[in-house]
Amino acid sequence: MTDSLDNLRDKIDQFVTERDWAQFHTPKNLAMAMIVEAAELVEQFQWDTPQESQQLTPEKREAVSHELADTFVYLLRIAEVLKIDLIEAANAKIELNAKKYPVEKARGSNARYTEYL
Repeated sequence: MTDSLDNLRDKIDQFVTERDWAQFHTPKNLAMAMIVEAAELVEQFQWDTPQESQQLTPEKREAVSHELADTFVYLLRIAEVLKIDLIEAANAKIELNAKKYPVEKARGSNARYTEYL
């Protein structure tokens, strides 16, 4: 059974509460922790070729999944602390990006939107 975002957030909140860690979960600390975990994710691919990064061994897949999970947990936690609905924020950002990157200009291109304004 797949957990919903709400269930996962509740599980994280319970984990934090049981350990009395909320006192340390300021937006600054959580953002910094999230970046550290994201760097550990990058480290998993640091010396890989593009092809190697797409063909993970079972051991590397597990290590990558752990780093993704750590990053995701901190992302959820900072959103919770700041009372930001991530689903709502992501939907709003997709709408903004659709305007910044119209299909007719962006399709097949990795150019930054400022390059084709």
